[in-house]
Amino acid sequence: MAPRTTLPQSSAWGRPQGTVTRGTTNPNRLRRQDRWIAAVHGPALRRSGPPPLAVDLGYGAAPWTAVELLTRLRTADPRTRVVGIEIEPARVAAAQPYAREGLEFRHGGFEVPVAGEVALIRAANVLRQYDEARVADVWARLCARLSPEGLLVEGTCDEIGRRHVWVALDRTGPRTVTFATRLGSLDRPSDLAERLPKALIHRNVPGEPVHAFLRDFDRAWAAAAPYASYGARQRWIRTVRDLAADWPVTDGPRRWRQGEITVRWEALAPVGR
Repeated sequence: MAPRTTLPQSSAWGRPQGTVTRGTTNPNRLRRQDRWIAAVHGPALRRSGPPPLAVDLGYGAAPWTAVELLTRLRTADPRTRVVGIEIEPARVAAAQPYAREGLEFRHGGFEVPVAGEVALIRAANVLRQYDEARVADVWARLCARLSPEGLLVEGTCDEIGRRHVWVALDRTGPRTVTFATRLGSLDRPSDLAERLPKALIHRNVPGEPVHAFLRDFDRAWAAAAPYASYGARQRWIRTVRDLAADWPVTDGPRRWRQGEITVRWEALAPVGR
């Protein structure tokens, strides 16, 4: 049996910050996000120093995402440790049998009750249930806990992990937005709009950059229709190549082949931000 984790006392960290959310989760729901993190952020994890610490914030009613995050991050650095944090005490108690070397579960919220700086905070499907006005404050609070090369990944996906959109942030703020999908399930790229993170989902209206981006994405997808005879992957790659002529795409064919595209945050940031 795994050793029982000693949870931090409220006197040490204060009252957990945040509210209880639905806690919906499924095995492999966050696999696309995990693999992107391991591939893109892996070099930072492998740097010399203490074992990197990653936080799965708001892992939900079952601990699958934290367990899977540890497995995938250890492909980048076998020393990686993961702490799953949940604001609902019953969920923390239920996760304890899954704790093992390098993996523990703690009661907490946006205060992130772990000592020291953190190499990665992943908050998936958490802010979706908050007001848009709360996002900037939560981002700032979480980014303040990051190490100099640390990363915050915050976003939303569907129930079985076919469609994701997430924002990657460092200590200075948001850097990129990534759209990821199972290509065989996609009718058109704007299908991903329903999975935009809270900072963007209400901005998918005319006059906002994210709306223009998705419009252009659909147009490029339609223009690439002849490539569909070679498969959805080839059509996606052609679409992203064409889109990159007008939008600041930051990744390349290796990631595009996975059904991903990453764009600089400032190109999609809400008007007035």
